[in-house]
Amino acid sequence: MLLSIVIPVLNEAQTVPLMLERLRDTLREVAWEAIFVDDGSTDATPEILGRESWRDERVKLLRFSRNFGHQAAVTAGLDFANGDAVVVMDADLQDPPELLPQMLDLFEQGYDIVSPRRNSREGETRFKQWTSKLYYRVLSRMAEQPLTPDVGDFRLFSRRAVLAIRSLREQHRYMRGMVAWLGLKEAMLPFDRQPRAAGQTHYPFLKMLRFAWTGITSFSAFPLRISIGAGCILSGAGFLYLLRVMYLAIWTHALVPGWASVVALQCVFSGMILLALGAIGDYVAKNYEEAKKRPLYVVTEARNVSLAEISLPRAVILAESVPAIACIAIDDTERPVPEVAASISIQPFAGVRA
Repeated sequence: MLLSIVIPVLNEAQTVPLMLERLRDTLREVAWEAIFVDDGSTDATPEILGRESWRDERVKLLRFSRNFGHQAAVTAGLDFANGDAVVVMDADLQDPPELLPQMLDLFEQGYDIVSPRRNSREGETRFKQWTSKLYYRVLSRMAEQPLTPDVGDFRLFSRRAVLAIRSLREQHRYMRGMVAWLGLKEAMLPFDRQPRAAGQTHYPFLKMLRFAWTGITSFSAFPLRISIGAGCILSGAGFLYLLRVMYLAIWTHALVPGWASVVALQCVFSGMILLALGAIGDYVAKNYEEAKKRPLYVVTEARNVSLAEISLPRAVILAESVPAIACIAIDDTERPVPEVAASISIQPFAGVRA
């Protein structure tokens, strides 16, 4: 059995060597491959992964032409994974490699998806923990297929689960929602999440907010339904206010001409209209992006990955794969890599597989 490990990376030069060291220590008795997807790194990450791929043919590298986003990087890794089981995990070691043997045990019991569930989240602020829990609970109530709280992209997939995910080629991707939508047999594995081994998070608050909104709008029309419900409530309140004004005008002399109430009502209704238009506009924009059917990612460099017979919808491949010329020795002892090997570059060609 072959285990494929998909690892999206963005400026992870400090954590990649630690990740590989722990993978080799943990998976000594397992046949494995690690597919690193470089999502437009600007530090030394590509050079480090290039050297590692020459030393060890199990280390594979896909490099994007620019930053296409974490979900696109996960998609590319799944597209090129050859394993009977495929694990998606981050390079920051918050997802512990030592959990992989337990995940494989559950996979061998017949589960298509094994999802580690966070018991604790060390290294995160109370605000982030609280907003994360709130988000999962709100989205679970809004979406047609509820999401499991405290489960991220760290998951193991069976081969047939990977093939099913590959068929979902939507532009605005939310992998956690896709997994829930598939409805395959899933096992939960509790664990304690550790803080980052090094570096800084690539998901600040605003980026997390955009990611959360993508999840909501991709798997729920609830924002539009909120607009309808709020519009009905405000319309009813406006009608009741009109009855009050008519009563004061006909039966009393207490009605004082003024603009305060008119301005207040105008602000409420105008705000409601703009909110509804904004929600509708966001859905229209997503439909527009999907209608263009642009590729999800562009690969310009590949190491130890066979691209000869790969045919993927909505993917652009502009690089030929370079096989490893130095293999790992017995007992994981790395042989020296000639300097000429490290300097070899990949010549792109104008090839598109769609």
